[in-house]
Amino acid sequence: MNAPVALRKRLLKNCRRIVLKVGTRLLADRTAIERLVRQIRDLRESGHQVILVSSGAVGMGMHSIGLTARPRHLSKVQSLAALGQVRLMAMYDAECEKYGFRAAQLLLTADDLRSRERHLNVINCIEALLAQQILPIINENDPVSVSELKFGDNDTLAGCLGSMIRANLTIILTTVNGLLNVNPDGSFGERISVVHGISDQLRSLAKGTDDASFSIGGMASKLKAADLLNAAGETLWIASGNDPEIIDRIMNAEDVGTIFLPPENGLHKMDSRKRWLAEFSRAAGTIRVDTGAAYAITKKGSSLLPSGVCGLSNTFMRGDVVQIIEDATGQVIAKGITNFSSDDAAKIARHQSSEIFEILGCDAEEEIVHRNNMVLTEQ
Repeated sequence: MNAPVALRKRLLKNCRRIVLKVGTRLLADRTAIERLVRQIRDLRESGHQVILVSSGAVGMGMHSIGLTARPRHLSKVQSLAALGQVRLMAMYDAECEKYGFRAAQLLLTADDLRSRERHLNVINCIEALLAQQILPIINENDPVSVSELKFGDNDTLAGCLGSMIRANLTIILTTVNGLLNVNPDGSFGERISVVHGISDQLRSLAKGTDDASFSIGGMASKLKAADLLNAAGETLWIASGNDPEIIDRIMNAEDVGTIFLPPENGLHKMDSRKRWLAEFSRAAGTIRVDTGAAYAITKKGSSLLPSGVCGLSNTFMRGDVVQIIEDATGQVIAKGITNFSSDDAAKIARHQSSEIFEILGCDAEEEIVHRNNMVLTEQ
């Protein structure tokens, strides 16, 4: 048995939950959806939970009114998504019913995952659907999304979902059989079977794979999804959806596509709260810390204590997410949930934890940000 196949067999051995993403160009007609649902049926019958991330709403809307090029105006794209989503889900539901199960639709914006409450609601909804043997089909809510609320593409959405619901494997089906080397003349070379952590050199190979007149995305967005998943300790597998039996071949551990694993030095799987902090949350403010505090946080896994705080920016409340910046370098070293408002944090900055009660006149935590509510950023 060769090494890539042996690795794939180990990966699949304990794989229970799979996020599967399929792009617009792979859903050109009803027969493609029929093949896809049949393979999902096979996955489910073999004991796997499947969450489907499906593009195709805009493309379906374009087909329904005879458009051949994707419009440039946002409102026109949104109207096509609204039109196509109904048709797309009707096809999915009809095919699922043939095999004795139902499909359910979730339409998300990036803001749904940034809000901790809505983030948990999405997870709970998906878990409830899976418990009832219903196939969750998820898409970006294109009819209402604007730039600040968009994931950018469904590759990124698949990466986010794979991380937040702790999928054992995320599969992205695309139009090429994995990440390809690029020859000196610019043509594509051999397929790369396994990637341990994404380097700048690999990013340079990410040439677009999709036709922008019909869809968005490309290999660069798939590497972004790999980054998201690898940072949480999870795995991405990309492969060609043009092969009508590709999912069966993947589950048979054939050496197809490219697998993206966390770096070989290893990353522990993050818990759910830290995944939300690292990948979805937005900081309400910043806390600047001295060199000693920065070292303790990044090298010793310490909490942020008041004595290490140099200054604060913006107004934030207790329970908000803040960025932690090393004052001397200006580098963001961590994100975390603060135990104090900006007003109270300013009062206790540069003081010892033992002085907090005397300064604030009430009991409070000793740490401004506890290490259990903190994630480090890339160094």
